[in-house]
Amino acid sequence: MNALLAVAHLEAFYGASQILHGIDLAVARGEQVALIGRNGMGKTTLLRTLMGLVTDCRGEVSFAGRDIRGAAPEDIARAGLALVPEGRGIFGSLTVEENLTMAARPGSGGRQAWTLPRIYELFPRLHQRRGNGGHQLSGGEQQMLTISRALMTNPDLILIDEATEGLAPLVAQDIWKTLGVIRGEGIATIVVDKDFRSLAKITDRAIVLSKGVVVFNGAPVDLMAQPELLERHLGV
Repeated sequence: MNALLAVAHLEAFYGASQILHGIDLAVARGEQVALIGRNGMGKTTLLRTLMGLVTDCRGEVSFAGRDIRGAAPEDIARAGLALVPEGRGIFGSLTVEENLTMAARPGSGGRQAWTLPRIYELFPRLHQRRGNGGHQLSGGEQQMLTISRALMTNPDLILIDEATEGLAPLVAQDIWKTLGVIRGEGIATIVVDKDFRSLAKITDRAIVLSKGVVVFNGAPVDLMAQPELLERHLGV
């Protein structure tokens, strides 16, 4: 694999508690990866560590051939990573358009594939609500805005934590369709969500975490063929 992201022997800590125990993984350019597991197994910690938000860590993290472990989050973002965090983290006092324009910048090589018109084409609802404050949006609209804000950085890899959590089924379908569009654009993604069956339809690979350890790394179809593993680690 020609890895865009390469992680080796990654450990992460919150104080005296060790959360990640020697994670090894790689993501190729344009690859869409499902990161799954029960609550409290280290998924969010892994994404936050990759983004530089968890600083007490050991191991190796490289992105596009550059060592980024220990780098500041803003430097990691400039390198081409973007995070869609659990809880969304939009600026409620800013309008939809202000949330988007403040994040806008060219990607690697000056790429500017994602612009306001392109975002509004992808999410017409955001265009309709572009003058509304972030605090005036529904949960689904906020998730659309958070994903769009990440796209406005023209990233090479997007980390999405709890893609459809708390969303109505029809809104969740829109998010899954959006992830398909992102995949078609050649942007790599690591997606966390509890709906593994929907994830399996759009991802190239599944990684299962249990107590901070990778217990499965392979094709979603191969994971679907192991119901005992699904039951043990996902409860499905």
